[in-house]
Amino acid sequence: MSEIIECIKNRDLDSVKALLAKDTKLIDEQDENGVSAAFHMVKTGDIEYVKYLVEYTFASFNECDSNYRTVLHEAVRTGSLECVKYLVERVGLNPCQGDKHLITPFEVARDHGYTDILKYFEEVVGCKFEDMYQNPVRRGFYADPSIVRVGEDYYMVNSSFIFFPCIPISHSTDLVHWQSIGHAITNPEWAHLEGLEGGRGYWAPDISYYNGRFYITATLRYNDSMPVKRRQIIVSSERPEGPYSEPVFIDEDGIDPSLFTDVDGRRYMLLNRGARILELNEDATKQISEAKLLYYGDNKRAPEGPHMIFKDGYYYLFQAEGGTGEMHCVTVSRSKTLMGVYEPCPYNPIMTQRDYAAPITCCGHAKPVQTQDGDWYIVYLCNRSLDGKYAMLGRETCLDPMTWTPDGWPIVNKLDGPSTLQKKPNLKPAPNEPSASYDNFDDGKMKPFWMFAGIPEPDGIIIKDSRLYIKGSVEPLSSRTATNITVRRQPDFNFDVICKMDVGIDLNYEQNYGITGYYDEMTFFTYGIYRNGTNGYALKLFEKIDDVERFTHYVSVPEVTDCIYLKIETDGLRRVFYYSIDGKNYRKVYTADNIYYLCAQAIKKGKRFTGAMVGMYAYGGKDSTIYAAFDEFQCIRRHYRDDN
Repeated sequence: MSEIIECIKNRDLDSVKALLAKDTKLIDEQDENGVSAAFHMVKTGDIEYVKYLVEYTFASFNECDSNYRTVLHEAVRTGSLECVKYLVERVGLNPCQGDKHLITPFEVARDHGYTDILKYFEEVVGCKFEDMYQNPVRRGFYADPSIVRVGEDYYMVNSSFIFFPCIPISHSTDLVHWQSIGHAITNPEWAHLEGLEGGRGYWAPDISYYNGRFYITATLRYNDSMPVKRRQIIVSSERPEGPYSEPVFIDEDGIDPSLFTDVDGRRYMLLNRGARILELNEDATKQISEAKLLYYGDNKRAPEGPHMIFKDGYYYLFQAEGGTGEMHCVTVSRSKTLMGVYEPCPYNPIMTQRDYAAPITCCGHAKPVQTQDGDWYIVYLCNRSLDGKYAMLGRETCLDPMTWTPDGWPIVNKLDGPSTLQKKPNLKPAPNEPSASYDNFDDGKMKPFWMFAGIPEPDGIIIKDSRLYIKGSVEPLSSRTATNITVRRQPDFNFDVICKMDVGIDLNYEQNYGITGYYDEMTFFTYGIYRNGTNGYALKLFEKIDDVERFTHYVSVPEVTDCIYLKIETDGLRRVFYYSIDGKNYRKVYTADNIYYLCAQAIKKGKRFTGAMVGMYAYGGKDSTIYAAFDEFQCIRRHYRDDN
């Protein structure tokens, strides 16, 4: 053990001072677990140690430990209100800064039952912990958010890429709790997804409201090998959940369209590169002017995602810039006239994350909304990563307050970047939501969180007798013709899946069905049941990682007769596979410690913009048809609790 850390643990402050007098860098020495001497001094819970650390050493208080915890996290764990107050009031540490699990010092105080610290944090923050929300507000693969308010209701759309139904629509009354209510395109004949590679399809939709109708526009992104690469679609409906009209096409090249209605009632579409504008007819079905560049962007790198609002005599143009990685950001510019010239905001970027080790990064692609009470908020996308590099969940949706400076510029979250813990908007509480974790198909239809890896075959998905029947695909899951794959977004890094399936299908030796962890046709795994011998069954774990295809584990299950329960416990990159005959007693089959490949960062091919999914599949092959029966599917997010 380091000498200085041993002195700290022995509460020998004089020796600590003597060591630091000889070598000031010793304050950064770490123990065998990577915990620095500075953190050990705070772990004492002794105000004398903490004051000496702050006022007489070269410790940096921007530094976090390997779990991205600050010294304030450690001070709270000691239960010392005096140390906590000193670090908040004299050092300026934030009780709402989250660690890699998004656990904040505020939450640590609550979990440990330190009522005096909890009350102090309530005074500092201005509300109780229960009156705050945690970002992201829409977890899992909910990229490219766009929002609109109609009365007291809020509606949001997100990208769906090649998944069907296309373009999910969510509803909220409080901006924090969101419920899926429909999709913009539900008619297979209107989807135009045939032949598209994973990551193509519907990009960056926008939702708006005009003259009693909801309008959704998006880019339909084709394969690079196709003669046309990008087209813009527009659909509309009197009801937010739909059904929506057949898409009309605006044949203007670009991505990320949004609709804007000017104060004179004229209607426009904005889209990249930079922010270009073109006029539409009144019902937004035809382009009636050429596209013109309004403003390229303040950051000057990959400007896209334009959105426009009009406020207090100014047209405010919001853009996503810097690319979709760590440099992603939100900028704004304004003009007294719609066609410009646009002046960039002196506070740009108004939202970004420059601490690349933070738990929430890659923030951009934003759209603001004003509440019925006059407050402003903005939704934007973000990434969260495992091991600092695997953004398994894809791009998620965050929410932060937007305020206006005295000189009339919008800024987000006081320019502090994305928040982990934030005070809830003062809005009507959300109604009780139906469970988004369980589906037993009892009501004859699927829950709205389900989607398919393309347009399923006409007879590919059947619901009867409280069961979901999936027709086995002719081609394996690595083919884009395997479109009956039924998935939902992975809800978080830590979750459990339990699937109950009927057994008794007469399988040949290659046919199988079960659970899949799916990203696209290039990276996925299947945990399925196969024929084993004349009458028996086996479970196999199959993995596809780009060009690598392998059976990772095999186990015989001779006792199965009528049904089987498959279970997967997921903790980050680690997945543990089980099965059960009765749904109560589970047998562990295999542990996979590094399922890293269900993310964009795993391989560098194509357009990998989605996120990890989990669901059900069936493979029948070319020789015979099978229908696999699924009785129940449960996907439960496990909340991480700070117990250290």
